[in-house]
Amino acid sequence: MDILQDKKYVSLDTDIPIWDRIFTVAPLVVVGTKEQEGYDLAPKHMATPLGFDNYFGFVCTPRHGTYQNVKLTKEFTVSFPTPDQVTTTSLSATPRRMELTKSQQIIESLPIVKATSMDAPLVQDAYLYLECELFKIIDGFGENSIITGKIKSAYVHKDYIRISEKDEQEQLKNNPLLAYIAHGRFAKIGETYNFPFPKDFKR
Repeated sequence: MDILQDKKYVSLDTDIPIWDRIFTVAPLVVVGTKEQEGYDLAPKHMATPLGFDNYFGFVCTPRHGTYQNVKLTKEFTVSFPTPDQVTTTSLSATPRRMELTKSQQIIESLPIVKATSMDAPLVQDAYLYLECELFKIIDGFGENSIITGKIKSAYVHKDYIRISEKDEQEQLKNNPLLAYIAHGRFAKIGETYNFPFPKDFKR
């Protein structure tokens, strides 16, 4: 096997974070938490299922209210917005001012609903909702941490549920997904293709 020497590639300096130098595709979700007498919403793109069981995690920092809220309440929600909800998702990231809570400034003006199993908000009309109890927080990724949760309840919009009789390509065309193109762009995914798995491939 030859060593990578192709002149089409540029070496990135790993003494600094590389992620601002490239494009990557990620989900875009909104994490909801209870915060004192109000609520907090925070968009996250470093978020993913953890394995094939009902666990979900996202990256956060102890400097943010979301981290402290989850640590205190031991629970959080996850809303998966549709492409039509980009503005709402963006507004949920509005910085708070010291004299008012984020709930008073922003959350009360956004379209939200309350979770079924906990006192935390969800973004109204998202296509997928998760209600999670804290599993563990893993600190030490530089200034960041991974917050993990076990899914207690989950709800999916009927147009997005996978049914074997449905044509998946047509379903996603009619009900596209929202993707975040780090950093600072987004995409509406409606055109998809079957993945060419090898014969006899098993998960």
